[in-house]
Amino acid sequence: MQKLSTHILAFHHALIAPNGLASEIAVLNPWIKEEVRTTAALFYEKYYSDTAKRTFIFGINPGRFGSGITAIGFTDPVRLETMCGIENPYQKKAELSSEFVYQVIGQLGGPENFFRQHYITAVCPLGFTKHGKNYNYYDDPHTLKTLTSYIVDSIKAQLTWGLHRPTAVCLGEGKNYVFLSKLNEEHHFFKDILSLPHPRWVMQYARPRIEYFVGRYVEVLRSTA
Repeated sequence: MQKLSTHILAFHHALIAPNGLASEIAVLNPWIKEEVRTTAALFYEKYYSDTAKRTFIFGINPGRFGSGITAIGFTDPVRLETMCGIENPYQKKAELSSEFVYQVIGQLGGPENFFRQHYITAVCPLGFTKHGKNYNYYDDPHTLKTLTSYIVDSIKAQLTWGLHRPTAVCLGEGKNYVFLSKLNEEHHFFKDILSLPHPRWVMQYARPRIEYFVGRYVEVLRSTA
């Protein structure tokens, strides 16, 4: 059996932009950059060079300031270097969702322990922008319809690695969870999908209660490990 890092890198290197998107929607694919492939490989070889089962954690899709730069889910250039020990050439600008997720990771024993138990991916593996701003795969009906088969194929491809656990976790209790749950009912990817509030929502609208939400994440993620 191939190690997980080999699967992850091959999958992302082969990503191509989906067809049929509206002209004003641009695809965000950090994997086309050589520097991204180099630093992401260092990360995945460090934390995923084994065949252990992991809980899949689904974000929405890469954004401009986190995984849209680093190609690593909820990992901005700052945390990639300071928390994961991966030097990188990117501008060291922090991103709110990454700040929250790495607080959770710290509570779960740090990156080495966390990534041994969990694999962060996204419902849609490529990100999008519209008029220069982040755009989610579900932000309009046409985009969602256009991307649905692309998303299904993406999830199926990752499940062929045979390294997932029966329960997955969805970050986002609204549209991301509703859509992923609907796909799961149709395709039976997982026995169960648990939802948590999206890190960006926590940091933007509920920051005074951040300790509560970190605790909630820790409880749910421990229950799936």
